[in-house]
Amino acid sequence: MLNVAMLSKWHVHADGYARQVKDYGANITCVWDEDAGRGAEWAKNLGVDFEADLDTILARKDVDAVICDCPTTMHAPVLIKAAKAGKAIFTEKALAPTVAECDEIAKAVKENNVKFVISLPWLCRPETQFAKKAIDEGLLGEITLVRIRNAHNGSSANWLPEYWYDEATAGGGAMMDLGCHPMYGVAHLCGTPKRITSVFNSVTDRPVDDNAVNLIEFENKCIAVVETAFVSYKSPSSFEVYGTKGTLIDRDGQPLMIAAESLSNVNSGFIPVTNLPKALPSPMVMFLDACTKDGPIEFGLEKARSLPLLLEKAYIAHKNNSVEVFNEA
Repeated sequence: MLNVAMLSKWHVHADGYARQVKDYGANITCVWDEDAGRGAEWAKNLGVDFEADLDTILARKDVDAVICDCPTTMHAPVLIKAAKAGKAIFTEKALAPTVAECDEIAKAVKENNVKFVISLPWLCRPETQFAKKAIDEGLLGEITLVRIRNAHNGSSANWLPEYWYDEATAGGGAMMDLGCHPMYGVAHLCGTPKRITSVFNSVTDRPVDDNAVNLIEFENKCIAVVETAFVSYKSPSSFEVYGTKGTLIDRDGQPLMIAAESLSNVNSGFIPVTNLPKALPSPMVMFLDACTKDGPIEFGLEKARSLPLLLEKAYIAHKNNSVEVFNEA
C-alpha cells in the first residue's frame, strides 16, 4: 500500500485531497504543517501522527509520497527537500511564484528520479480536450482569441481565510489562485506566449488583487483574455475559442456549442458538441496511479512550468503598469 504524508493544510483543497487519497485506498501516515497547531489538529482528525519537523517527516520509512498544500511561496524549499528524500510529489498549483524557483524544483525532481504531478484539473475536462483537438486539427481555422473566466465571491462574501490575502505566503491574490485555471488553460490551448499586460485591483481593499484580467498575445497571433475575481456573485465559468473558420462556446450548466464552416449544418448556427471525449482521471488519481501502477502522467514538470511563466510576468506587468515581453521559446 502506498504511504502518503500530507504537507500542510494551508490550501483550501487540502481536506479534499486527503479524502481522495483515502478513497483511492492509499494510506495517510502522517502530517506536517508550517503551523504546528493547525497541523496537530488535522493529524488528530485524520487519526495519524503529526511531525513538526519537515526533515523528520521526509526521513520516515512509512512515507513513499507527499501531497503538498503549503503556502505557494514555500513550495520550492519544501518540494526540493521532498525530491532529495526520494518521495513522489503531488503539489497544488501554482508550482512556485517564479520560473527560477520552478526550475530549481524541476532540477531536484529529475536528479532524484521521483514521480511528479501537479493539480491542473481544468485540463481533465472533456470540453477542454475537445477544444485542444479542434484547435490542433484546424477545425476552427486559425485561432484568433481565447477567453476564459473563472470567478467567485470569496472576498466580497468573506468566506476565504484571511491568510489568503498575505502576499508573502500566497504569492498574489485572485490571479495567483483562482486565475491559475484559465492561465494554464490558455497556455495549453495557445502555445508560446509573446507578451502580456494586466489590470488588477482590490475591490475589498485587501493587500492583494481580488479582481483581475490578463491580456496575452501568443506567438501564433492568438490573443487570450483571462478573467478572475474573488468579488463576483454567481459568476458562471466561461470558455470561448474564436477562429477564422469556427467558434466554441462553453458555459456553466450548458453543453459545449460549436459553429464551424466545415460542419454540414453551417447555416443553422451553433449546435451542441455530442462527441466529447472521456474525462481524464483527476490529477490526484493520476498521481496515485503513477505511484502504484506506473500509470501515465499528463501533468508533469513541463505543464507545471508553463503556468508560472505566465503568472510571474502578469504580476510584473501589474506592478509596473507595463507590457511584458517573453524572451523564451
